[in-house]
Amino acid sequence: MKELLFQTLRHEETSRAPWVPFAGVHAGKLKGYDATEMLTDVDKAVESLLEVNRLYKPDGQPVIFDLQIEAECLGCGLSWAKDCPPSVATHPLDGSDDEPPVTPCDCSIPTKESGRIPYVLEVMRRMKQEVGETTALYGLICGPFTLASHLRGNNLFTDMYDFEDEVASLFAYCKRVCMRMVDYYVEAGMDVIALVDPLISQISTSHFEDFMTEPYTELFDYIREKGVYSSFFVCGDATRNIEAMCQTNPDSISVDENVNLLAAKAISDKYNIVIGGNIPLTTVMLLGNQQDNMKFAVDLLDSVEVKKNFILAPGCDMPYDVPIENTIGVAQAALETDAVRQMVQNYQAEAVDTSNVELPDYASLKKPLVEVFTLDSAQCAACGYMMLAANSAKETFGDAIDLVEYKFIYRENVARCVKMGVSNLPSMYINGELKYSSIIPAKAELEKTIQEAIESCKR
Repeated sequence: MKELLFQTLRHEETSRAPWVPFAGVHAGKLKGYDATEMLTDVDKAVESLLEVNRLYKPDGQPVIFDLQIEAECLGCGLSWAKDCPPSVATHPLDGSDDEPPVTPCDCSIPTKESGRIPYVLEVMRRMKQEVGETTALYGLICGPFTLASHLRGNNLFTDMYDFEDEVASLFAYCKRVCMRMVDYYVEAGMDVIALVDPLISQISTSHFEDFMTEPYTELFDYIREKGVYSSFFVCGDATRNIEAMCQTNPDSISVDENVNLLAAKAISDKYNIVIGGNIPLTTVMLLGNQQDNMKFAVDLLDSVEVKKNFILAPGCDMPYDVPIENTIGVAQAALETDAVRQMVQNYQAEAVDTSNVELPDYASLKKPLVEVFTLDSAQCAACGYMMLAANSAKETFGDAIDLVEYKFIYRENVARCVKMGVSNLPSMYINGELKYSSIIPAKAELEKTIQEAIESCKR
């Protein structure tokens, strides 16, 4: 199993596509532990991850899926939850958007003793000892852009226009943090180092090229020098940045359901880079049944056709409450594709029922209605920062606007997305009109847009 994944990462043809379930806090559910227990207790984490290995029969698996490990070490306050990883609640470099970000000194780069790093390293060492001979283990590191966002907050998005040199310095610091984490995780026995940077989907290609091409190219070269494989994880609609990502030369990239996988694979194949994904986290894995999952996995494998440069995986970190039988169904489809194809050949998934969804009468609103459609702002970084922008606007305008978040993890909100025609998450609508899709608005820009909506409602 492990060798199958390695063959794929070496760009060789294989008998089947390798299967890598991204079971982060979902692993805890398998043994009855909540997310906080899973992400703080070594014994409970190892027990849970071993159950992932037993039930889902992966060729590779992540050890700890928590993008706040580094941020916590660097002074970010966290907000903990029972059913998802913690989210960043405070940003130590946050401040006035009129002042540039200050880059921390290198003496603050996390050590092996910082924060929860000892916990992560011990889980890695024990998992390596238990299943390392048969399963490729992924060490996940928060990528430099998302880490900088954790430190600076939403001001980072305007900083890229107003303080280019200072932002470049902050990104270079975050790159050095990532390099130190690479050292720790490789020493702990990780086979694949994944840089997970969900907010890459929220920036333009020109900003990626200006600020991210150099640090990412250096990072992937550094990982390669360490003798292990690399992966570039993104979430959201990163379509515009797929080629720029490939040009940084990772061994693999991983995308979610917002990206057309076949179109993205055409680009990654051009650079001979493996692509992984992109089973939908909510509509299929969380809210579907076992047959939905088997059918989607088989259809995805069949659409890829060639058994080269592809890894079957969920679109990102699996929600805590994904039914166990659904992931087992995907594992069966991965391991016994021909048999499962026959089982589901006549299966038709149930259509989403939108009959009970009532949309507001947007034309008659007395004040602007800001609707933010997210996967879940508590567990999706890009969604969280879009909600942060919306909440900031709510603080500015108060009762002059209404604000609501629709989380895609609930069946009724899936139906609302279908009826509204929401195609990408996160997205922000104002008075029923799409204003921002997979891009986080700058504070001044969003306030200007809302002020125009206020004036429009008055007319």
